[in-house]
Formats: sequence, structure tokens, C-alpha cells
Amino acid sequence: MKKKTIVVAPLNWGLGHSTRCIPIIKALLERDYEVVLASDGVALGLLTKEFPELASFELPSYHITYASDGRFFKLKMILDSPKILGAMRKERKAIEKIAKLVSADGIISDNRLGIYVNGIPNVFITHQLRVLSGSTTQISSAMHQQIFKKYDAVWVPDFEEENNLTGELGHLDKKPQNLKYMGPLSRFEKKSVEKAYDLMVLLSGPEPQRTLLEDRLTEELQTFNGNILMVRGVIEKEQTKEEMARDSGTMLKINFMRSEELSQSVQASDFILCRSGYTTVMDLAKLGKKAFFIPTPGQYEQVHIAERLDKLGVVPSCTQEEFSLNQLERISSYSGLEAFSSGVNFDELFSVF
Repeated sequence: MKKKTIVVAPLNWGLGHSTRCIPIIKALLERDYEVVLASDGVALGLLTKEFPELASFELPSYHITYASDGRFFKLKMILDSPKILGAMRKERKAIEKIAKLVSADGIISDNRLGIYVNGIPNVFITHQLRVLSGSTTQISSAMHQQIFKKYDAVWVPDFEEENNLTGELGHLDKKPQNLKYMGPLSRFEKKSVEKAYDLMVLLSGPEPQRTLLEDRLTEELQTFNGNILMVRGVIEKEQTKEEMARDSGTMLKINFMRSEELSQSVQASDFILCRSGYTTVMDLAKLGKKAFFIPTPGQYEQVHIAERLDKLGVVPSCTQEEFSLNQLERISSYSGLEAFSSGVNFDELFSVF
């Protein structure tokens, strides 16, 4: 009997969409599905490093970049919208060709709005049932929810009940019939690991904000008392390491890590300093880590997550402009993210195929 072929296509917007697809891809392979990868940029680069044996296709890029000044984030996204809509039309044609070429039996799109193929089951993954955009939240959310109707199933990587990670971002007053809460996703597994670092800095996301934060933290952390590991979130052909001497410890900079090495390093670190991207939140929650969040300037989703978890006394946060070394002292008075066990029922979810 021929194996069913599923195309997995995450959005290339930082690394979060691709990394949270890793446990889904592994679950598909464990259940004897053929998996084909489709994305672009660093998202595709990361997945091909994780799964070099899988066939992969490059999709048209959305060419998403952030404004250098977070106050202009929404304006830049509005100005970029014709370019994004054009990429969606192109990826729609591309996925039709790919699906035909590989005889696809199903499609999983992680927030790629133009990825679906008529005649076979289509799944859309998102934690943004509401798309927060300030004064235009109602409009942006309604537009996003219209997209859901094109798919046989919408999977939300969070808990449905009140004790959840996304708050109003991932929960609606009225739940669509095709929506399933799958539980948080993480590529990490909790293990007993010996401490190696006092602080780990995790960077990712579109430019120029990734570089702006790296430069800011490199300067601010010069007097941090302890050893620092900084994973820069730059996907390149080869892994590179740079050790920087400091008066009160070392700073090791690494351009990227694959999942197993990253999981080991996170667990070998006392605290994590990073963006409040949702995939990062799920990974840290899986490991029950203490952290400090600096949301990407102007990105309402990350700001909402950071402010909510700060208010709940779970993870402290501040704006990029407000950050200074003494902000890290707040970590000890917060509870940290509560570890959860893997409870995703993949057999039930994959029944759509």
C-alpha cells in the first residue's frame, strides 16, 4: 500500500513557524507518512538541516522585514501588503504544482495564507485566532478568520481551557467547527543536564530587529557576572562559534543550533533571555524554564504575550528601549513557565488525512 504524502509548509517569519513543525514532521514520519518540505529562506534552511533526507521545495518569499523603529511596524506591514498578497498568489500556484508533482494526499500550512490545494485535505496551523494590530484588531482578526474557512481543519497549538499560554490571542468567544486545540507543541524533551551557562540569549526573527537586539545585548551584558551563551538565530551553511572575553565571565556566540543541541543548551542554562515569540514560549514551558522577555518592537502578538505573562507573575519583560542589565534581577521573583508533558493526540489530528 502506497504511503500517504503530506506537504508541510511553514511561514518564513523568524524561526518559530518552522521549529514548531518539527514535532509534527517527526510524528508523521513515525506513523509512516511520506513528508515533503516547502518553505523559503531560513525556515526552509532550518528544516532541511533537521531533516536532510526529506524532499524539499522553495516557495516564493513574502520578503518580510521589520521596521527599524517599532512605532512604524504596522505602517510598514500595510505598505508591504501588496508584496505579501503577490507572494500569496505565487505560492498558491507553486503549491498546486508541488502537490501534483509529489502526488500529495494532504497539506499542512503553518500560517502560509496561500497554501491549500482543492481536492485533498488541508490543515492550517495558527495560534493567532485574533490578529492583534492595535486600533485595527477587529478588521485584521476578521480577515484572518475568513482564511480558516478554506481549510478542513485549523490546529491551535495551545490548551483550550482557561489555564493556557495565548490568552485572547488564541481563544474566541465562538469556536469554529473546524478548529482543534492540539495542546502546546515543542521539539524539546526534558532531561537531566549539568549546568554550563548562567545566562542563555536566544535570538531570532526578521531583520533588522534581530541584529539591533544582538548589538544591544552584546553591549549591555558586558558586565554580567557569569558565563553567557548567545545563539544568534542566523541559519548559515556551517555552524560557527566566537568566544568573547569579558571581565566577569565569557560570552560564547554561536550562529545556530539544531534542535537536540539547542535543547541541551537551554537546559544547561540558569536563565533564558529572548523574544516572546510563541514557539519560544512553548519550548521554554516544556522545559519549565525561567526567562526574561523582550518583545519585538511594534509586534502586537509578542507584546501581548509578554505583558500577559508578566502580569501573571510568570515571566518578567520590558521593551527593547527599557532593557538594561539590572532588569534581569527581576527573574528570581517570578514563578517561571510551568512544565507540561507532551499530550498531543497526533493519531486523532492526522485522521483528517
